[in-house]
Amino acid sequence: MSDSSPNPNPDSAQKPPEHGQSRRDFLRTSAVVATGVAALAAALAPLRDLKDFTTVEKFLQKYYKEMTPQDMEKVLDRIRREVEAQYGVRPTVQDLKPMNGVEFVYCLNLTRCIGCRKCVHACVAENNQSRDPEIQYIRVLRMPHGSLDLEKGEHNYDSEQVPEKNYFYMPIQCQQCRNPACVKVCPTKATWQDKDGITVIDYDWCIGCRYCEAACPYFARRFNWTRPTIPKDRLNPNMAYLGNRPRRQGVMEKCHFCIQRTRAGRYPACVEVCPAGARKFGNVLDPESEVSYILRNKRVFIQLKEEVGTSPRFYYYFDV
Repeated sequence: MSDSSPNPNPDSAQKPPEHGQSRRDFLRTSAVVATGVAALAAALAPLRDLKDFTTVEKFLQKYYKEMTPQDMEKVLDRIRREVEAQYGVRPTVQDLKPMNGVEFVYCLNLTRCIGCRKCVHACVAENNQSRDPEIQYIRVLRMPHGSLDLEKGEHNYDSEQVPEKNYFYMPIQCQQCRNPACVKVCPTKATWQDKDGITVIDYDWCIGCRYCEAACPYFARRFNWTRPTIPKDRLNPNMAYLGNRPRRQGVMEKCHFCIQRTRAGRYPACVEVCPAGARKFGNVLDPESEVSYILRNKRVFIQLKEEVGTSPRFYYYFDV
């Protein structure tokens, strides 16, 4: 006897062979693909504005920690050629390594800082930061006396004369943390902490995702939204691979304790230019260093935002 009950799945009689594809499946798959392509196009839309596309040499470059000295020399030669082609100056570019037995720390005397911001501009000049728009690694906050609330600090103060009555000044830059949040979130390991305490960035390995910028509690990292502009007559030709060589659009940068200076035995530019002697820098592993003396004998006021657990190597202190 035949089964006259209705077929609960009318399409089953039309089911194609297993190796085939129905029109419905085809349309569904096509819709998914089209949606994915549209999403990808939207995500990549900002790249249309990029002018500094990578070269084949950069694309094939090994990860920094995997490069041999010969590999690095080829990279440094490429950078010299690129800088010379763009600025008409043949630079000195070195890959300066951390020194043994050295851990750099910074001590800043809030009693002496007068808020002149000479440190800000010396840093820009030394580290080949973009001038238009100008990228600054150091922010100087004008703080009302009696308050340590950074929300009350004013970054864009415009005073005819400093210091001003009823205010003190707090410069802020990369704190070179012992437990850097920025390093933890980098998906390409383009940023890491070296044994001398400096957190560095490999600009050739950075993909510009800005995760590190979001993770940093000190607003210490800068993103190149546009192609950096440096006048040719203001280029500093003494460069380091992980330091002040020119950056490109679409990458992060920040203070690196002037690697091109400090790993060669010199002070950072901001220390040398400070007219009040408020900035001190040195090797905390040397008990005879000035920074070791300060940490033992001065009233060290704060490690900025120490409650977030980053353990900065940047200390603020008072004379009294």
